[in-house]
Amino acid sequence: MQASKCLELRIAASLVEHEAFEALAESLDSLGIAEETDIDSKQTVQIAWFDCGEDEAATRQNIFHAVTETGVKESSITLNTLEQQNWETAWQKDWHGMPIGKNLWVRPSFCEKSTEGHTDIVLDPGMAFGTGTHPTTQLCLEAVERICSKSAPENLLDMGAGSGILAIAALKLGSGPALAIDMEEESVEACLTNAAINGVILEAKLDDTPPTEQFDLVVANILAAPLVWMAKELAACVKNRLILSGLLVEQVDDVAAAYIAEGLSEIRRDAQGDWASVEFISK
Repeated sequence: MQASKCLELRIAASLVEHEAFEALAESLDSLGIAEETDIDSKQTVQIAWFDCGEDEAATRQNIFHAVTETGVKESSITLNTLEQQNWETAWQKDWHGMPIGKNLWVRPSFCEKSTEGHTDIVLDPGMAFGTGTHPTTQLCLEAVERICSKSAPENLLDMGAGSGILAIAALKLGSGPALAIDMEEESVEACLTNAAINGVILEAKLDDTPPTEQFDLVVANILAAPLVWMAKELAACVKNRLILSGLLVEQVDDVAAAYIAEGLSEIRRDAQGDWASVEFISK
């Protein structure tokens, strides 16, 4: 979207959880979101861009009110006006290709391929789609790469697929057919678009419940509560192996218990900072 000017919201990531920031940005009709980490301080800032609308002052007031309602102090909010600038150009400066796992390279289309011969995964940053920057996505990508390096799955289910990054990575690493399911129409469209960009083919469906068929590998990077709610249905999809993430470290025990109760065996946990993933196999 081209706008004569837009508002750029910046909040320290330590003040608001990533999912809460995504939900906030979406509720305010954000043009897009991103994260920026300072190389020296290692401090991460969450960023969102908004159309100024016909009344910029009213838009500003609405954004400030919505953010302070989450508990963030007004003094911790930075809201700048970007004059005569395409918001897409604004966030492009904050993105770059990144290595993940042993041999994955995730990048926006406007960044160069890795010169190290990595498996190239191209995803443009978008609203709440998941582009590899969040620890839970990275944990899932590392698990998918590890599993595919040993024995590529015969088929795969990516539940709550978002951008489709996990299914796309698996396909590029040799997986058989992949099904991506998400409850948001824009995510289903993003899965198909990103698959085409990466030269792979996947099936994408609009739904909020797991399918009835079984898959060699099932991945679900969602949130703790919905993972517990769908434990019976999702566990039934697992023919061989399951990867779950979107979890804080302290949530893993409760989520794991729900899947163990459905007959799966936990085999591994990994963590990055406050976030974790957990893996299961069918008995």
